[in-house]
Amino acid sequence: MNSLLRFLCFYALGLSYGKFVRVKDDTQDTGARFLCRAIPVGADTCLVPVGFEANASPQEEELRNTVMQLRETILQQKETIVNQLGTINELTTKLSLCESASEGTKYDGGSWSKVNGNQNTMGDVPRDPNDSIDNLGKTMQSLKDRLENLEQQQQRANTSGALFPSELRDLLQRRLGDLEKQLLIKVNNLEEEKSQLYNETAAHRQKTESTLNSLLTRINELEKVGGGFKSPEQFKLVLPLRTNYLYGRMTKSLPEMYAFSLCMWLRSSASPGIGTPFSYGVPGQANEIVLIEWGNNPIELLINDKVAQLPLSVRDGRWHHICITWTTRDGLWEAYQDGQKLGSGDNLAPWHPIKPGGAIILGQEQDMVGGRFDATQAFVGELSQVNIWDKVLKPADILTMSNCSSYTPGNVVSWLDNGVEVFGGGAAKMPLELCQERLSEA
Repeated sequence: MNSLLRFLCFYALGLSYGKFVRVKDDTQDTGARFLCRAIPVGADTCLVPVGFEANASPQEEELRNTVMQLRETILQQKETIVNQLGTINELTTKLSLCESASEGTKYDGGSWSKVNGNQNTMGDVPRDPNDSIDNLGKTMQSLKDRLENLEQQQQRANTSGALFPSELRDLLQRRLGDLEKQLLIKVNNLEEEKSQLYNETAAHRQKTESTLNSLLTRINELEKVGGGFKSPEQFKLVLPLRTNYLYGRMTKSLPEMYAFSLCMWLRSSASPGIGTPFSYGVPGQANEIVLIEWGNNPIELLINDKVAQLPLSVRDGRWHHICITWTTRDGLWEAYQDGQKLGSGDNLAPWHPIKPGGAIILGQEQDMVGGRFDATQAFVGELSQVNIWDKVLKPADILTMSNCSSYTPGNVVSWLDNGVEVFGGGAAKMPLELCQERLSEA
């Protein structure tokens, strides 16, 4: 009897299952994820990091799902192994109890003691020897089946948990390597495009600056040689609109004068008046010298804000040559149109010298020196060859200029391209028609 019990116990112990390796499960949130797997006895624990990138491809998404399913399977196997370890411990205890029973010992809650041969050794073993042998045989067979089941589960765990994650890890590492290479290539391409764009921008900026410098140089050259006109005085100032921002300004001012002659060519068809072709203002007196046709009034000459009406008519859209002379002695004045004296008078600001240092504006009436213009008083038309002398010209000199026999520039202010500045978009200096052409129009 004892020999049979010892044989059965040794047979059960001979069905060794092997060793179980506890797999590390890192539950702390460290930013990395690991696969847990069973490994052979004596091997080091291998943790396989698993990471997934955003915007993964369908293949990468499938790999990720596979890894997640594998992880869940391994966690379930871990729980099963823990339960089976408990079962093995329980079975080991019972096998030990079985072995001690054959040797006549008794397990008493933590210690073994000798008992009589007729005493029951296990609370669940009948006193009949035949029944004990049958029960032990059934128990041994049950233990064998359970151990074989554990061995099969361990083999499946080794197959799915050791080989496949290793292949998956290699695949993921290759994929990450490819992505890193693509990223480096993309960064290098962006750097090259940035450098190329910077070079192109710098070249375009340099080319633009060179072109602007060439244009500026050409403009300066044209201004020095008379702007490309046939002669420095053969140009006209065009003021096409009645605004308060289109005008011309002569760069020279007037000295103190006790007499003057003002001559010019003009063409206008503005209505109800041509506006202000000429104004000279000084500090304290904006209307030092003004020639204006405003509204339905005739052309007026203002000197020191004193007014004389002139019998001139130039509102027909044709070129006309006009001259105004004045002297401080008794305030005598004369008005010429196309070489003919059409009117004269006296007592216009008598004994008043013309003050120096003011601003000469063409096309606007000044309410302050050099500014504060009124659009309703603006000149609309064309002006040319505006000249000023500090004396009263003789009628013969005025006639020769008006009939194109000669041209005499002013000795105080002369009409030169570089002596007239243009302001406002739309105002411009353009070539002047020949004197004979202007005369034929008149």
